[in-house]
Amino acid sequence: MRRFEGKTVIVTGAASGIGRASAVRLAAEGAAVLLFDRDEVGLVSAVNEIVASGGRAVPFALDLTVEADVAEALGEAKKAFGALHGVFNVAGGSGRRFGDGPVDACTLDGWRATLDLNLTSMFLMCKYAVPPLLETRGAIVNLASVLGMVGGDEDFATHAYAASKAGAIGLSRAMASYYAPRGLRVNVIAPGLIATAMSQRAQADEHILGRLPQLQPLTGAMGTGEDIAGAAAYLLSDDARFVTGAVLTVDGGWTTR
Repeated sequence: MRRFEGKTVIVTGAASGIGRASAVRLAAEGAAVLLFDRDEVGLVSAVNEIVASGGRAVPFALDLTVEADVAEALGEAKKAFGALHGVFNVAGGSGRRFGDGPVDACTLDGWRATLDLNLTSMFLMCKYAVPPLLETRGAIVNLASVLGMVGGDEDFATHAYAASKAGAIGLSRAMASYYAPRGLRVNVIAPGLIATAMSQRAQADEHILGRLPQLQPLTGAMGTGEDIAGAAAYLLSDDARFVTGAVLTVDGGWTTR
């Protein structure tokens, strides 16, 4: 399929994991993909992979929690490509290293850092991407998590992370309602456990691996970045022209239990 021929799409967190897999998928479907991330080495590697396969990709190295940098990058993208048709906000991650944990143990610094990483960055991207997307009646897909929907037990007790992902869902649905009359679609993907660098802790934990048949009963295994990329390509494409405000769980059955 070449659903994105002639279209420009931004993917944040595109240097690795879900973001990289999604950038590769969108480029394969014909999009000019703008890769946003602060990992310059990973960006170059991802761009080289896309270009080697005949795709079009441009790297933008920036910190998505810095408003001036986000505004400048969106301005440069608009100037260089003339139009923007889609944004997939993937950037974010675990806040454990900052002090996230159960609410009684989570530090204030950990709370603030985790919300900045996962929610403030998304807010800033949406703030500056919405005006050009309104011009094209484009689409935004925001990455949340099953933990923003159903919480987690002792193995997944990162409450600032859960709050940030619940916030992503709330922000997305509010935007979907407000901008629908102007043709802008906003949807959410809520993954379960996906085999990426972010989930290395879980991948190395025999106890959590042993729980996968119960947590994600469809396969009894972790998902892949490509599983999420396929869902994002659908929601960003015209195939989903009648879909907005949806929260699509790509979780191997986690939220069915």
